[in-house]
Amino acid sequence: MTLIFVVGWAAALIGIVSGLPQLARLFRTRDVNGLSLFGWQILLGLNLGWMSHGFLVGQVNLWVPNLIGLITTGSVLFLMASVLKLNLFRVAIPGLITGALMAIADLAFGSAIFGTLAIIPAILVNIGQSVELVRAPVVHGVSVATLIAGFATQLSWTWWGILVPEPGTIIAASVTGLITGFNLLWWVLRKLGLRAFWPHAVVVPGTGEIVEDLSLPA
Repeated sequence: MTLIFVVGWAAALIGIVSGLPQLARLFRTRDVNGLSLFGWQILLGLNLGWMSHGFLVGQVNLWVPNLIGLITTGSVLFLMASVLKLNLFRVAIPGLITGALMAIADLAFGSAIFGTLAIIPAILVNIGQSVELVRAPVVHGVSVATLIAGFATQLSWTWWGILVPEPGTIIAASVTGLITGFNLLWWVLRKLGLRAFWPHAVVVPGTGEIVEDLSLPA
């Protein structure tokens, strides 16, 4: 058993479970405050794109976690669409387009270019979450376990990519890791009392009602 094998499957296992705490929290509370709908939409595309990439480069530890991630992400989007009273198909469209574009880029330009281009949706996913953590009046809907797992996943994939070496993974995971680290830090600051900047309305858990009561603690 090589170090590459251990690190690769450790990254895969963390990736497999990373979205589950958020799914469980959302299922239990129906609270979307602090969650980025845009981020989860693009994450659906990332799951599709990286699953396709894993097939192309013959790395099971790439496509398996992204297949499971696809199921988890789809479930989160289903619940968010339900709470916010949005059409599920329309909610899924940005992710489906993103995944298709990533697969086309991978086939046309190869792994290194794919990894470089994959930074764009990966950054959008995490910046979308960053914006919500900064602006949301409350962040009760966010699972810190998912934030921690997301950061650990990117660190692990960066290490694995260096060991292989697999340039597409190195490029995408290292940049994304910086943003996931920021998100985790900002969540902690919000819980310590940092107020929202440019706050928007609050979504009442379970009902999807939009209210302007910004008096709730983060």
